[in-house]
Amino acid sequence: MKKKLVVLTGAGISAESGLSTFRDSGGLWEKYDISEVASIKGWFKNPKLVLDFYNMRRSELKDHQPNQAHYLLKELESEYNVYIITQNVDNFHERAGSTNILHLHGELNKVRSETNESLVYETLEEIQLGQLAEDGGQLRPDIVWFGEAVPKMEEAIQIAQTADIFMVIGTSLQVYPAASLLDYVPASAPVYVIDPNSFDSPLGREVTFIQEPATKGLQSVKSLMV
Repeated sequence: MKKKLVVLTGAGISAESGLSTFRDSGGLWEKYDISEVASIKGWFKNPKLVLDFYNMRRSELKDHQPNQAHYLLKELESEYNVYIITQNVDNFHERAGSTNILHLHGELNKVRSETNESLVYETLEEIQLGQLAEDGGQLRPDIVWFGEAVPKMEEAIQIAQTADIFMVIGTSLQVYPAASLLDYVPASAPVYVIDPNSFDSPLGREVTFIQEPATKGLQSVKSLMV
């Protein structure tokens, strides 16, 4: 019977595809005030600015492709039952062919009604003020912004609690509540953390830390996994 491999991915795995990240040097947080473009307060204050920002990110997504790290995770499905919990809003895991993917923070290629979160539409086209869902609500990105609850967090916790192996790729484990998932991983499950940056604080449990970019780190960790 295949072991259950649960993988938490962050912006670092998509950086190799050329997508702009928020936290890295030269990233989006240096170019935009995050409270203006990625918070519910920012949406209420200036929805046009928020729509323009996500229109730009949606356009960028169309010009980039999954990288080798995404495909390596797909390949692991031949040996493990792989469940991906991603903080990323891109669709690279899907495009690489991975089967079980949970988006904690929403999806860039989807929009929804401002007044009914169950009215979701898939698109990579620009969304403008005045474009409405079928219930008459303004269309907005189907993204979980700062100041909003993370509706899929409970499902992510349940997945983490049943992991035989847990892997973290390309995330600083500083964004909550996603970072707290490590607390729910069984003590018997080995944990592998792949990130090119060192961690300034202990993670609260023993981990195998591989200080490499996503693709190189995944290639290294495959020989260590039990």
